[in-house]
Amino acid sequence: MCLGIPGCIVEIVDERFDIAKVDVSGVKRNVSITLVRPEGIAVGDWVLVHVGFAMSKIDEKEARETQKALQLMGAPYKDELAMFDSSQIE
Repeated sequence: MCLGIPGCIVEIVDERFDIAKVDVSGVKRNVSITLVRPEGIAVGDWVLVHVGFAMSKIDEKEARETQKALQLMGAPYKDELAMFDSSQIE
C-alpha cells in the first residue's frame, strides 16, 4: 500500500536541488520539495510526502488529524513507515 503521509520540514538540506529533511512520526528523511517550492516552504511547514516527494503543503491541524487516522490503520501504516525509513535521497 502506498500512502501520502504528513511530515514536518526540519531542515532545508539543499536549496539548489530543492531537498529538505522531513520528520514523519520520528523518522527523518530527505525528500524533494520541488513540487511545493512555488507555494513557499520553510522549516516548520507540514507537507504530504509520497515516494520521496513533498506533494502538497498542509496545515498542522490537518497533519495531526491525518497522523491519528493513519495510526489507527495499524500494520499498513507501520509498513509504510518502514518503507519510508529504508528510503533515502542524498
